[in-house]
Amino acid sequence: MTRPTLDDGAIRALVAGAHGDPFAVLGPHRVEADGRPAVAIRAYLPGATSVRIVAPGVLAAPLAMARLHPDGLFEGVATERAEPFPYRLEVAYGGGAPTVRDDPYRFPPTLGDFDRHLLAEGTHYEAHEKLGAHRRVLDGAEGTVFAVWAPNARRVSVVGDFNAWDGRRHPMRLHPANGVWELFVPGVGEGSRYKYEIVGPGGELLALKADPYAFASELETPSTASVVASLDGYAWDDGRWMAERGRRQALESPIAIYEVHLGSWARVPEEGDRFLSYRELAERLAAHVRELGYTHVELLPVSEHPFYGSWGYQPIGYFAPTRRHGSPTDFMAFVDTLHRHDIGVILDWVPAHFPRDPHGLVWFDGTHLYEHADPRLGEHPDWGTLVFNYGRREVANFLLTNALFWLERYHIDGLRVDAVASMLYLDYSRRPGEWVPNRYGGNENLEAIAFLKRFNEVVYARHPDVLTVAEESTAWPMVSRPTYLGGLGFGLKWNMGWMHDLLDYMSRDPVHRAHHHNQLTFGLLYAFHENFVLPLSHDEVVHGKAALQQKMPGDDWQKFANLRVFYAFMYGHPGKKLLFMGGEFGQTREWHHDRSLDWHLLDAGPYHRGLQRLVRDLNHLYRSERALHEVDFEPAGFEWVDCNDWQSSALAFLRRARDPHDVALIVCNFTPVTRHGYRVGVPAPGFWRERLDTDAAAYGGSGAGNAGGVRAEPVPWHGQPYSVALTLPPLGALFFTPGAP
Repeated sequence: MTRPTLDDGAIRALVAGAHGDPFAVLGPHRVEADGRPAVAIRAYLPGATSVRIVAPGVLAAPLAMARLHPDGLFEGVATERAEPFPYRLEVAYGGGAPTVRDDPYRFPPTLGDFDRHLLAEGTHYEAHEKLGAHRRVLDGAEGTVFAVWAPNARRVSVVGDFNAWDGRRHPMRLHPANGVWELFVPGVGEGSRYKYEIVGPGGELLALKADPYAFASELETPSTASVVASLDGYAWDDGRWMAERGRRQALESPIAIYEVHLGSWARVPEEGDRFLSYRELAERLAAHVRELGYTHVELLPVSEHPFYGSWGYQPIGYFAPTRRHGSPTDFMAFVDTLHRHDIGVILDWVPAHFPRDPHGLVWFDGTHLYEHADPRLGEHPDWGTLVFNYGRREVANFLLTNALFWLERYHIDGLRVDAVASMLYLDYSRRPGEWVPNRYGGNENLEAIAFLKRFNEVVYARHPDVLTVAEESTAWPMVSRPTYLGGLGFGLKWNMGWMHDLLDYMSRDPVHRAHHHNQLTFGLLYAFHENFVLPLSHDEVVHGKAALQQKMPGDDWQKFANLRVFYAFMYGHPGKKLLFMGGEFGQTREWHHDRSLDWHLLDAGPYHRGLQRLVRDLNHLYRSERALHEVDFEPAGFEWVDCNDWQSSALAFLRRARDPHDVALIVCNFTPVTRHGYRVGVPAPGFWRERLDTDAAAYGGSGAGNAGGVRAEPVPWHGQPYSVALTLPPLGALFFTPGAP
């Protein structure tokens, strides 16, 4: 070779990290040398002192490469070859021995056209199988393919421990048709840390970006690198659960959910208050939940989140379970273990917003790629976060792919969608002038509505046996009705109105409750408008709101008696059930994410353990009696016996199964006054067995009750042909079913 085959401008751009098409410069290229076809091979290896091209069987001997630039750009021209050929590079640094490595720039594209029309249309629901970091073997070389969507970037490089975080070393190939940058890096394996270095459209160098599709993140916070991880190889053992899941999660099935924040459910104080691992949590949580009779756990978001105090609601790693508790495989084992104990797993999922952390999605390629450019559309005033641009098909595709990813790769049984109200309304938490009306002049976010409908359609089309649950706090109609009827398509919706009414009612001194009796009964006016979950969630026991036990009035006895009658009313009321961890034993401190639950309270007197026994018995009764769960969402499943005894703060109602003769009677007394001879109408003669009394001594109560049951008398009452005379315990609830003593 007499002179370089590359012009000075290309050399300067490459070593400056400003060349947008590295494959046009690096790797093998057909050239002419001395008038004959040849192959020029170029490599950029900063710090290298010598480089040779090694190709046994192709080249007679290793070919020394000439230095084109002092920063480390080398070129060698194989004059005996006219076409590119497989080769490796022998590289020496300083006085060290040379090492042989594969050149990333000798490999062809790995993505093909990447189904670019599907990505642009927003229907590439397996995008996570192409984008992100994936271990591959190409032409005998082991390594990792990196791919990232950044259509407006001028240059994208993958950086990591393997290249000293130097963005000049591994610039990526752009696929102009879809804006995806891609590179196969030989030698990069499982556990390697990486990010993307992106030059924006104006030539500005952005903060290093974590991979939006990464399957794992590094453990050491505040470090924020993505980690190469494989999701293959785990041997699932939950086939029976998966086969039966549709029956267990049908709307007529009992669904009792235990809501959990994994980092504060329990810790290991003797080891510096460390987190439990996913595998440790799996065994302990499964035993606890199964003993208490819950059907599901619902996890506060496990997607990787750099700010632990966000509880997971400000995720960065949408495809990565947090490393605070272990690896992706460990999280698979967690889900698998719960399934083998017949416990479903629901995840909180956060498509409403994302945080401003510079390594995240914000200003991703030097433009407002994932968020709206207009802050009146793209910023959340309450949380300081950014709103997804649901109208951009690739962004909607990112979220839809993510939803399916958790259901398919981790066998998740349901997604509870956070903050749906904030998605539906353009003026959510905004004052006049701070929001932009839709094209019809209204405050409905038409793009978010379309996204939510499509989310439910796609999820249920692929997985009809899972659950989607909306946390939606307004009166938006038909949230849990099919999209073909005009609904949003969710399977269930949290009943926030019922929760607020009941918490307000229960916090009042019983002497005042008579004047607020409508708070007990109002929920039945709309109970069948949606498929409701009755939630007593984490949001009600933080930020100065106090633990549920502390919300109750009176002394310790009355606080726990109030909790017992409250829980019993919830289990009798139409709707699926949800209780946040700690509520089952009467946690007295407000929940805090940095502390374990106060499990020692179970040994502090009879009330805490008694409450836990009650929760266990309520769950088992609820699951065993079809009348309590089979017809939750239709008026046929509920009948008031007496909702008008406001003077006594008492009420009575019936629950019915599909078979109307399969019935349960629930009677509640929300005052501390024992009522003897309290007559209640019933629909059938014979013996009515007392299935549960929240005032039983085993629960910490006074022991007032009905000695196991009562016999109906032919005395018409409350519009029923028969009636029973009860001892109604103080701050107590009774459950009866007809049948033998």
